[in-house]
Parts: sequence; C-alpha cells; structure tokens
Amino acid sequence: SAVNVQGSDHHSTVTRVRAGLQALAAGIPEGYPDYVLHKMVTVMKGGEEVKISKRAGSYVTLRDLVDWTGRDAVRFFMLSRKADTEFVFDVDLALKRNDENPVFYVQMAHARMSGIFRVAGVAPEAVDADVRLDALPAPEDRELLKKLTAFPEVTARAARDLEPNKVTGYLEELARLAHGWYHKCRVLGEPPEVERARLALARATRIVLANGLTLLGLS
Repeated sequence: SAVNVQGSDHHSTVTRVRAGLQALAAGIPEGYPDYVLHKMVTVMKGGEEVKISKRAGSYVTLRDLVDWTGRDAVRFFMLSRKADTEFVFDVDLALKRNDENPVFYVQMAHARMSGIFRVAGVAPEAVDADVRLDALPAPEDRELLKKLTAFPEVTARAARDLEPNKVTGYLEELARLAHGWYHKCRVLGEPPEVERARLALARATRIVLANGLTLLGLS
C-alpha cells in the first residue's frame, strides 16, 4: 500500500491521480493510493509568527525545524494533530524541558519508570510479570493498568484511520497517569505482594511508553 501526503490545497489531485492509474488498466485497485491532506502549519518563534511567502521565496523547511528543536520534538509535534486541523508549531515550547512540552513529558515518564529499577538495583527484565494484580491497592494502580491494556487497540485504530495523533494523544495521557502514579504510589518498601505487583506495573508502563515512542520514530 502507499499513502500520498499533500497539502489540503491539492485535494483535486486525488481524483486525477486515481483516475490516471485506473486508465492504465494495470490491475491497480480502485482508490489507490491512500491520501492524507494536511492543513497549513504556522511556525512561531520568539513569540512571533515566522513569515512564510512562496512568492517571495521565504519559507521554513523541515530541516530548519529539526535544527532549531531536534528530531524528536519535530516528529512528535507534527504527528500530534489531525491532518485536517490547523497547527501551530511553537519553537519555544518545543525547546522547553518541563511538563509543558509534551514530548519531554512523555520521555520523562519513561525515565521515571526506569529510575525505579535503578533505585531497586534490579533490571526491569528480571521482574516477574506473573503477579497478583489484585494486590494493587490504590485506584491510581488500577487506572494506570487499564490505560496500558488499551495500547494495542489505540495503535490498531491509528493505523486503520491513518491518524498517528491517536498514538501521541494516548502517550500523553499515559504519561500523565504514570507521573501521578509515581508521586502517589510507593513501590519499594511496601509489603512483598504489593512491591512485586507495582514493579511489574512499572515495567509494563516502561515497555508501553518505549514501544509507543519507537513506533513514532522517537528516542
């Protein structure tokens, strides 16, 4: 399969390309290729809009955004909105290293889960995932566990609908729950069954965050 990504002002191209392929009588399926039409992206830097003019030859390239903010920020920000919605790329926000920056917020959640195992002095892979989940005593435990189980469905829907923003939205919500759980639920020093269950939950959260980031091509 193929997905052709173009600006929303090229909507008439969809019909012409598909009709041309059918005219070849080469057995190409009707409706091929798939299309995603993107609205314009406004770039803000230093609190001001970066002026872009095709006529004047003034524009911002994807390379410019990567040079200004880094690959991870560009990928996450560009994937975080539906294609048919206007999007403002805020360079200053992308450079922040706090919870206002969504990609940093998600990556920090993964780092916090990893930190639990550093403090415990145990590798995540050594934690037994076969634990009693009913040993998890707090509502934050169960809320985080429920969100983890939704990951396969979210990724399947994102692929089917050609909407990677479903994955970025899921990761932001998972990170929010993971940060809250980290602050409210002690892992180490709890009764053995609770400690084992929470270590398993931390391991699962770490895996899902890593898989989601990898799926989007992020570190």
